Amino acid sequence: MKSTLRISLKSGERIFVNGAVLRVDRKVAIEFLNDVTFLLENHVLQPEQATTPLRQLYFIAQMSLINPEGAEQSIAMFRKSVIMLLTCFKNEEVLAELKRVDALVTQGRAFEALKAIRALYPIEDRILNNQELTPATVEQIRREIAPW
Repeated sequence: MKSTLRISLKSGERIFVNGAVLRVDRKVAIEFLNDVTFLLENHVLQPEQATTPLRQLYFIAQMSLINPEGAEQSIAMFRKSVIMLLTCFKNEEVLAELKRVDALVTQGRAFEALKAIRALYPIEDRILNNQELTPATVEQIRREIAPW
C-alpha cells in the first residue's frame, strides 16, 4: 500500500472524490488510505471562469476528474483542444508544456496536468495582454474549445 494522504477541510468546503461531491459541515481532516482521484473546491474552475484558451483547456481536463462517466468524451475534447492550441501559441515554453500536459492526460495523470496548466496562466496572461494572440484568434479558440 502506498503512503496515506491527509487533507484538512474547513466547514462548508467541498471536495470532489471519484466523481462524487462531498461537503463537510465542520472542520475535518480526511485521510485517504488508497489511490483516489480528487479535486479540492479551490482547484475547480467554474464554466464562467473559463475565459481564456488555457482556462478552457483546464476546465475540459477537470471534467474528466469530476465526471468519470464522461471522461472518455472529455479526454477526446481535450486532445482536440490541445492540438488547436499547439497551432495557435508561439511561445516555446507554452508549447513545450502543452505537449507535456497532453502526455500527462494520456497517461491518466489529469491532476498533474491541471497543476501544469495552472502554472501557465501567468504566461498566458502576459501573451494576451501583449496581444501576441489576436482577439479574433482568442475568440475562435473560445468558440471551438468551449461552445457554451
